[in-house]
Amino acid sequence: MKCKLGEIVDITMGQSPKSIYYNQVGEGYPFLQGNRTFGLKYPTFDTYTTVMTKLAKSGDVIMSVRAPVGALNITPRDMCLGRGVCSLRMKNGNQEFLYYMMKYYVSDLISKESGTVFGSVNRNDINDLEVDIPENVEKQVRIGRILSSIDDKIELNNQINNNLEQQALTLFKAFFIDYQPYKGTVPLSWQRVSLDEVCTKITDGAHYSPIDTPNAPYPMYSVKDMETYGFTNNDCKHITKSEFAKMKKNDCVPLPNDILVAKDGSYLKEVFICSEYKECAILSSIAIFRPNNNIIVPEILLYLLKQPSIKKDVGDNYVSGSALPRIVLKDFKKYTFILPPMVEQIKISTILHEITRKIQVNTDEIKVLSSLRDYLLPKLISGEISVSKISI
Repeated sequence: MKCKLGEIVDITMGQSPKSIYYNQVGEGYPFLQGNRTFGLKYPTFDTYTTVMTKLAKSGDVIMSVRAPVGALNITPRDMCLGRGVCSLRMKNGNQEFLYYMMKYYVSDLISKESGTVFGSVNRNDINDLEVDIPENVEKQVRIGRILSSIDDKIELNNQINNNLEQQALTLFKAFFIDYQPYKGTVPLSWQRVSLDEVCTKITDGAHYSPIDTPNAPYPMYSVKDMETYGFTNNDCKHITKSEFAKMKKNDCVPLPNDILVAKDGSYLKEVFICSEYKECAILSSIAIFRPNNNIIVPEILLYLLKQPSIKKDVGDNYVSGSALPRIVLKDFKKYTFILPPMVEQIKISTILHEITRKIQVNTDEIKVLSSLRDYLLPKLISGEISVSKISI
């Protein structure tokens, strides 16, 4: 069934209340100005308003209408819409289908963006978006259920990983920062060391950016390609074999057990361990900490750099630049901390390693599920694959 979006969807454009009505203590309605707190499928809320301007009901699809146009989530609660978002509600109530249908057609909407610096779309652009959907409502429902079941499993794995990560951080803090097993006192056998004393190399990636060759086999990552537990290939550059050889010669290729750190911009936002060798290279916005395995267990270094107290210390003492803050590695490598003997490290790292392994298993499954969803979505929406051929 071919139609315009406005014929099948009720659209509410956002309107921001005055800022004097905002708060961060949960009074009034949750409030979104844009996609800053969007999640995989559902947003989180850190701003509230005591004055309602434009209401989105629980279950509405929320879409950003200002740069970046087209980000999509579903609100789990009634909320107030700011001017950077709109809400969409299917007239037949089939919200899950609407969410995935919009993911399929959002690229057509983005092509209507106006504005030379900050793109945006208006009500007419959204109303006039042409779509072609199954006329049978039951087919719509089934498509929504199939794709939603995959996203629900991804969301569950993310929640499990977040819980495991918090367990690891809490355990590390108890042993290595608060010294709880030692009655709050640093054991005499522990020594103060610097990062450069426990690493064989502390460096960043390439300081020049090769030409992007989309069909080349070697990914080249920058800080924007970092996720919580690894890299995403969605928008990364690719480089040729000869360029990769240069990167390898200049030690811009991560090795197993390297700790990779977001160095520029949102410094230390992402810190993860390189679990296996992969033919990829990194740019200078990412730092490599290569642990000396005779001195420090990689997981100990990993969870040290993940500690919130470390991030604050880095921000206060080892970062330069206001527009684009960067960790100054030549200074940060002198950062000191208390390190136990290897025997003590191994005791706790056995637990940390098992947590890291479980996180990696879940992360690998998330990648498989994401690929499956991305494969099915266009084929189900377009009718290339019949919903009758898929069981859930």
